[in-house]
Amino acid sequence: MRLGTTEIVLIIVLALVLFGGGKLAGVGKALGKSIKDFKAEVKEDEGSGKKEQPSEQEKA
Repeated sequence: MRLGTTEIVLIIVLALVLFGGGKLAGVGKALGKSIKDFKAEVKEDEGSGKKEQPSEQEKA
């Protein structure tokens, strides 16, 4: 399912009505920071190269 131009514009207008211009900027900033932090954590996990394997004692 893909969003068309009309749907995107409708979502933006609804967001502006619900949050207002000032709060919407704050929400966008917080969302951007969250995404940035999430990507950094995923990259850090992939960079470690070690997958957690259960020890022999945990298997038994």
